[in-house]
This record gives sequence, structure tokens and C-alpha cells, in this order.
Amino acid sequence: MTEAKFGHVALIGRPNAGKSTLLNALTGEHLAIVTHKPQTTRHRILGLVSEARGQIAFVDTPGVHRRKPHALNRRLNRAAAGALRGVDAAVLVVDAGRWTDEDELAAGMLKDFEGVRILALNKIDLLKDRQRLLEMTAELSARLGIDCVVYLSALKGDGLDDLLDELFVRLPAGEPQYPSDEFTDRSSRFLAAELVREQLMLQLHQEIPYGLTVVIERFESEPRRLLINALIVVAEERHKGMVIGRQGTVLKRVGSRARRAMAELFGQPVHLELHVKTRAGWTDDDRLLDELGFAD
Repeated sequence: MTEAKFGHVALIGRPNAGKSTLLNALTGEHLAIVTHKPQTTRHRILGLVSEARGQIAFVDTPGVHRRKPHALNRRLNRAAAGALRGVDAAVLVVDAGRWTDEDELAAGMLKDFEGVRILALNKIDLLKDRQRLLEMTAELSARLGIDCVVYLSALKGDGLDDLLDELFVRLPAGEPQYPSDEFTDRSSRFLAAELVREQLMLQLHQEIPYGLTVVIERFESEPRRLLINALIVVAEERHKGMVIGRQGTVLKRVGSRARRAMAELFGQPVHLELHVKTRAGWTDDDRLLDELGFAD
């Protein structure tokens, strides 16, 4: 028998490159929320893959971006950069269809990284110009000191085994550090808050989703259901009515869809109550960011 492997692996890249979709596909769980809007991921999220060959702890990170008008945006970039500290490998997730200045910013994080470097070219199912894919592979591999390249469609689940194979070959020997039946180290309260925020991101438009966050005020387990109260915090009073909607239509829709997602994730019925409160300027207030759980 070969030695079991264990390692921490950071998923890095610009917003909307597909990191969270990849994490969910690898773990088989709705762990990281996914929307079409940039900067959906705001926290480092650990996702666990356990099998006979060993265990890999994947770390999903906020997308590296140039938009830094508030303290929150700056914290997201620092969280992404900090995820490379102490990990054994970094997977740079790139949309194979295009390379942007934010991809360049994410790639720059590898400059002083001494671990395994893997380039994951994602969304290849959408790419028609295969010659461009080969050119991108050769250019980035040479310039970034890449150890290996994998081709993925995280949305369709293609190429996941290739990524795992490459990682298990390169990670150090070691025993699992997390129980094999767990898929994350995040609490159920955190996951519930993210599922509410996911629906808010999907239902609201323009800048509103970026000025809100969700706090779980009650999470109780009854014999046949979970009781969850979630507080939606908005940065401007005028956004409060937009989140609620005319006659509460938006809030009802968000609650209904978030409740179904929670019931599927937690494996039991959920009673969910949503409330909205204004905390003016929270995205640019370091004290409030600390209070609301945004690590620096």
C-alpha cells in the first residue's frame, strides 16, 4: 500500500473564474455560494475531500480584484493573499476563455510561493479556439513556474479526477487531520447565513448585494426541524425597502429559496425567519467589519 497523503490546497483566482463552483464539485456539497456576480465569496472556506489515498483540505478564497473603494474590499484581497500562507499547493483557477488584469493580479500572488503550483484552466467546454488554449497553457506555464496544468469544466464536473490525481501525487505523506465524514470546518450557522446571502445576491441588482451581509441570530435544533432567524444588514436605509420588496415579495422569495437550500444541506426541515436592519457604512467601518465576522 502507498502512503496516505494530506495537504492544504488554496484555490486562487479572480472573481468569477469558477473557484467556488470547483470547490462544490470536489466536495459534492453546496458549500460555497455561487452567483453570476463578482465578489460573491467573502470568506476563506475550507472544503474537505477524503478518500483512500488520503485527505485534501481545499481553501476557497475571495476573488482577487482591483475594485477597492471600501475597507471590506481591501480585506477580501488580504484574505485571498493570506490563504497561501502555510498551504502545500496553490491552484490558480483561470477562465480559459480570457485573461484579464485581475488574473494577472492573482497570478502575482504566486511570486514568492514555494509550494506546488497548478494551473487549472476552467470552462473549457465553452472554448472554441483550442489553439488559443494551447498557447495560453505554454505561456502561463513558463512564466509562472507551473508544475502541471489541468483542464476543467467545474460546472459539468469534467477534469476533477485529473486535478485530484495531480495533487495526490505531489502532496506530502500524512494522516488526515479532519474526520472523514465532514466536508468543511465551517459551522452550520455560517453555512445558513451564506445560503441567505446567495439568494439575496441572485434576487437583487446593481450595487445593493455588495452593501449587505447576513448574521444568524438564532439556530436551534428541534426534534423534527431547525429554527433559524437571520438578520440581513444593509449599508443604506434606502436599500432596506428594496430588500423587503413591495408587500414583502423579495424577502419572501429569498426566504423560500434559502429555506429549501438549507433543508437539502442540513437534511431536515427548516423554519426560517428573516429580518432587515440598517447599519450605515458598515462596509467601510473596521470595527463593524470585525463585529460582523470579516477576518482581516
